[in-house]
Amino acid sequence: MAACIVFIIFGLTSYATALATPSLDLVKSSCQNATFPKVCVHTLSIYKGPVSTPRELAQAAIKVSISRAINASKYLSSLQKEADQREKGAVKDCASQIADSVDELRDTLRELKELRRATFRWQMSNALTWVSAALTNEDTCLDGFKEVEGRVRTDVKQKVTYVAKVTSNALYLINRLDHP
Repeated sequence: MAACIVFIIFGLTSYATALATPSLDLVKSSCQNATFPKVCVHTLSIYKGPVSTPRELAQAAIKVSISRAINASKYLSSLQKEADQREKGAVKDCASQIADSVDELRDTLRELKELRRATFRWQMSNALTWVSAALTNEDTCLDGFKEVEGRVRTDVKQKVTYVAKVTSNALYLINRLDHP
């Protein structure tokens, strides 16, 4: 009897876990031609949330991008306290650019959640524009560090480049959507 209960609990736990994470087949097939396929598969296969359609996967990719951008923003805020004078300007500008990216990615997520057949093309145009703008902001952030040398530049470049990779993958997955 106890073994049967353990089996039932294990089965329910496995079923709940399967419902709460994306299908690895969906992730792999969707990410195979992404700009950064390994990053795409890694970030979306560990995503916690129900994902069973390409639209839900694109939304998950945007959520991952938002999360990474927020983490980068927090890092940049903490970095402003320890940066030297030359670095502070670049860090401040970068923090502003990443904050703008977060806003644009949030706008994208809202749009993707409300896709309608009658306004699909317009909504997709908005979503693609906002994600592209977020990518531009991330690139602009890095441009500000061209004259900065050292650890700060290296650390910021590493973090912001990763945000740009997951954002680029999100853009790819959104581009694959062909109906509401």
